[in-house]
Parts: sequence; structure tokens; C-alpha cells
Amino acid sequence: MKDEGPVMTSQDISRLPYRPCVGIMLANPRGHVFVGQRMDRDQDAWQMPQGGVDKGEGTVDAALRELEEETGVTPDLVAVERESTGLIRYDLPAALVPKMWKGRYRGQEQKWYLMRFHGMDTQINIQTAHPEFSAWKWLPADQLVGAIVPFKRAVYEQVLAEFAASL
Repeated sequence: MKDEGPVMTSQDISRLPYRPCVGIMLANPRGHVFVGQRMDRDQDAWQMPQGGVDKGEGTVDAALRELEEETGVTPDLVAVERESTGLIRYDLPAALVPKMWKGRYRGQEQKWYLMRFHGMDTQINIQTAHPEFSAWKWLPADQLVGAIVPFKRAVYEQVLAEFAASL
């Protein structure tokens, strides 16, 4: 039987911190949003690029780094247009907490950026050194929330509320 990690109570989880993270809403000139299909899930799990902030790294630098690591999109192909006014948190489902990030975090606390993609679709390459996505597509903003795993939908609703007028 595969080791699923330690059993954690809701009290254990409530004492954990949030993982510092960034998220990127990458929009093309038509206002459609990049989403990738996660490789590590057994169900449809589309999401926008996101990832952790390294120690000593600024959030804009982290966002540009994560975007390139996950999509192959280099900083010269985007313009940073907006950033979220604050941090947006989400909690992982309790069953995932011991399995993700070695059980050190209860969820993520994210700074979001709206970036405009000025390249060509052929410049997007999800076959990166450490691929996270098995497929990608541009989605109209009004279809975004419905395509996302349920526990992240509230985050995407908040991000859309902040950035929709700029799409």
C-alpha cells in the first residue's frame, strides 16, 4: 500500500501556514485566458499558471519565472498590466493537505498578476523541463470558473472580479 502521508486532524491543518505563491492570468489580445490541464490529477483539472515564491524573490519576478517554467513564455512576450490589490487565499481539501508540499501548508496565499501575451501561440511550449500541463487552451473569461477544480473556484472568481474590466 502506498504511503499517503500522516493523518492530519482539522486542528492540525488549521495551525499550518499558507504557502507564499503567485498566480498569472495570461490573456491574449482577444481577452481569452490561458489555462493548462494539470498532469498530476486523475480528473479534469484546468488552472492558470501559478507557483511558489522563492526566498528573497519578489512576486513579479516569481510570476515571470513561473510563467516561463510552466508555459515556455518568456518575459519579453508579455506585459504586466495589473496586480491583485491584496493576497488571495485558498485552503486545500483536508485529504490533500498531507500529500501536498509534504504537509507543511494548509493552502496557498497568492498575489495575482494580469499579463498580456504579445507572442504567437507557437511560442507557448508546455513541454518544459518539468512539465505541469498535458494540454492548454485559451478560454473566454466567462468560461473560466466552470473549468477549474471546485476548491479553487472562489479564488478564480476573485481574480476575475479584479481583472475582468481589463481583459
